[in-house]
Amino acid sequence: MTTTIDAEKLLTYIDANGITGSAQVARGWDHMGAVIVDAVLQRRQRYKSTVEPRVRALIAAWPDAETASGFRARINGGDLGTVIRWKSTERLQQIDEILGVFESKQINTVSELRDRLASAPERDELRAALRRIKHVGPKTLDYFDILAGSFTTVAIDVRIRKLAAKAGIIDHAYPHLSAVIHEAAAKRGWRPGDLDAALWNA
Repeated sequence: MTTTIDAEKLLTYIDANGITGSAQVARGWDHMGAVIVDAVLQRRQRYKSTVEPRVRALIAAWPDAETASGFRARINGGDLGTVIRWKSTERLQQIDEILGVFESKQINTVSELRDRLASAPERDELRAALRRIKHVGPKTLDYFDILAGSFTTVAIDVRIRKLAAKAGIIDHAYPHLSAVIHEAAAKRGWRPGDLDAALWNA
């Protein structure tokens, strides 16, 4: 199936189910610690019940972790696992490794991350460095765009794939579904990120 045909299938499905991408949704955090923790914890977890409460707890406990340097100081002097109520050493290690990449690229604030992701070749270099970390795949890379405030990026996860199947879309490859959402949003004059958010919450 072509992207155009599948975009029409998606629009037919969302119309039939009262889903709309017209509402502009603010996503992301102006807090580097929150961005990193959100990106790491979201894998195979329920966002509202598991991820978001822990991210908010981090912001409340460590407001000065809004910068990468502040987050590093807090991690070195405190117990991140206790603050976010997380026992898995693997994910805590992943948080540390991602922070290390940002430090190596001299990215200290969310606005600096957003700027770096918006320009080439810096964007490609950063994504390549992050991709070398275990469990950081295409979805997580795109999710960093969203967490940094992008409204043009979509992140394809299991929820989107299940919805696509219900819409009659057969090709669930990451690039294809991303292109489908972009085209469907363009047909309605919506921002891709807003349609993506609506599908995540459907």
